[in-house]
Amino acid sequence: MIADTPLLPRARYAGLDGLRAVAVVLVMVYHLFPDWWMRSGFIGVDVFFVISGFLITSLLLREHDETGRVALGAFWRRRARRLLPALLLVLTVCASAAWLIRGDVLVGLGRQLFGALVFGYNWTAVVDGTDYFGSGGGELFRNLWSLAVEEQFYLVWPPLLLALLLLPRAWMRAGVALVAAAASAVWMAVIVASGSADPLTLGARVTRAYFGTDSHAFGLLLGVAVAFTWRAAGRIGRDWMRRPGVRGGVAAVGAAALASLVLLATAGQSQNVTTFPGALLAASALTAIVIVAGAWPGSLLGRALDAAPLRWVGERSYGLYLWHWPVLVLLVAAWQGTSIDRPFPATIGAAALAVTVALSALSYRFLETPVRRSGFRQAVGELRRAFASSARRRARAVGVMAVCLLLVAGTALAVVSAPRVSSGEAVVAAGMDALKDQPAPTNAGGDPDDDIVTGDEVTAVGDSVMLASAPSLLAALPGADVDAVVSRQMYAAPDILRSLADAGRLREFVVLGLGTNGSISQRTLDQVLEVIGPDRQLVLVTASAPRSWIPGVNAEIAAFARTHRGVQIADWQSAIAPHPDLLAGDDVHPGDAGGKIYADAVVTALADAQRAKARFSAFSAQRAFEQELRQSQLFQAPGSPDAG
Repeated sequence: MIADTPLLPRARYAGLDGLRAVAVVLVMVYHLFPDWWMRSGFIGVDVFFVISGFLITSLLLREHDETGRVALGAFWRRRARRLLPALLLVLTVCASAAWLIRGDVLVGLGRQLFGALVFGYNWTAVVDGTDYFGSGGGELFRNLWSLAVEEQFYLVWPPLLLALLLLPRAWMRAGVALVAAAASAVWMAVIVASGSADPLTLGARVTRAYFGTDSHAFGLLLGVAVAFTWRAAGRIGRDWMRRPGVRGGVAAVGAAALASLVLLATAGQSQNVTTFPGALLAASALTAIVIVAGAWPGSLLGRALDAAPLRWVGERSYGLYLWHWPVLVLLVAAWQGTSIDRPFPATIGAAALAVTVALSALSYRFLETPVRRSGFRQAVGELRRAFASSARRRARAVGVMAVCLLLVAGTALAVVSAPRVSSGEAVVAAGMDALKDQPAPTNAGGDPDDDIVTGDEVTAVGDSVMLASAPSLLAALPGADVDAVVSRQMYAAPDILRSLADAGRLREFVVLGLGTNGSISQRTLDQVLEVIGPDRQLVLVTASAPRSWIPGVNAEIAAFARTHRGVQIADWQSAIAPHPDLLAGDDVHPGDAGGKIYADAVVTALADAQRAKARFSAFSAQRAFEQELRQSQLFQAPGSPDAG
């Protein structure tokens, strides 16, 4: 039967290894060099999905045509041989290295390893509330979410394929796959578009949509549809496909699709349906076109993608994908002592690239290829026979066993010693404890004639940065009413301040530190001034965090303070900039010493606010005296005894 399917070569499909190379390069540049032009390089994952759906379906269809059945057990064993050796090596090596580095890189390691080993990492990450495209995304094995999606596909799809083969026509099978792909894409759009516009909840929804097997299966299913269609076309014959005009046109379309795919990876991303699923669907469709154009009989594009350098990278793309992210996280943690969320220099990305290529090449040659060819049993048998062989082979086997035991021990120690929460979460928890211990706030008020602002004159409203600084803030301003909550943003400030005013808790000096978690607007700040009224002084705290909106937040604060009397700035960003070591590993939340700097910045701004208030009071008093004097002079009648 294989003779009737000339489009299905026994060895390999032209161009697929080269296309894998393009996909892994897009992803690696996106992660290792985030300031470069591949701002949407994550679409490389969708390229992998389409290739996997096409290739796995084609192999299963070929087996069914040749034998009349699909041996599921043999299929899953082949998948295990292909995937498990490199995966286990990456997990144990990187977990052991994380144990040596310590710190935040160990947080959640047990959950990550469990998710990776059961091929459910995407769902464990969703349950844990991971935000893939936002902050807090520096998990050591975060990139394994896509491997989990593919493995779930490998488990579920072969039995479903057998059911789908009951349909009498190939176009029906392809149609079912396309309908399922469309449903998955629509479901992603529904998840992303539903709910609040809050950037924090939006980030969680986008991650759920992006990680979910149900909502991100459209690339795999599109590859399935292409495989059904391509196999049916193969039965028609290929003479017409070899015509020069046809081959040239297909090659041109395929080259244009490949160029568009790379261009799409350079476009900016947005956390809405334009990207999720818009850009991902576009990447999947372009990949399908490139696959067909590359596999076309006599394809020029297929030969170009089969160039030796691209094939070398493509054959090792699995290892490159596995290694590059944890290597980057470990290097950033070791060199900078911070999470991957903090910007890192290109030199670290280059070092991670070099280490990744070396480790992938070694793994492919000495582990993946032997196990894939011989299987697990034969590999273990070879090791057992080495112990009974020459002294040299025995020493080599002992060395292999020793390394394996060390890696297993290092992984176990990493899991056992992993902190329950990150350093940032720990300082925030300490701040929450400090606020629990403060007395019930009242609108006590201080001495209006005192030049020093005391805590009982201050109401402070903030986010988790203020919360982490609460112990130092309360020590510097005893009796201050500090109302700080994790993930709070400036848009909520007017309503919060109204509630405090209604409760009698809005004091003479109001401190707002709400720029960490999202952008702010002049309109919101105007509403804040309207709520607190003209008799209170406002202090705005600048923001400091490795997040894209921070420069805009601080620019808005500076512009507002310049144009509004009674507004002072507590410049937290400038104060902490020389002391990044005083921040937690997330480069956002201050520890004890950093909290003192935060409190000092607030106290300094309050002193400025008090002086400004005093100057304005003196100026107002002088103006009132002059006004009263002018009025008294106007009312003195000419010729009266008091007349000059």
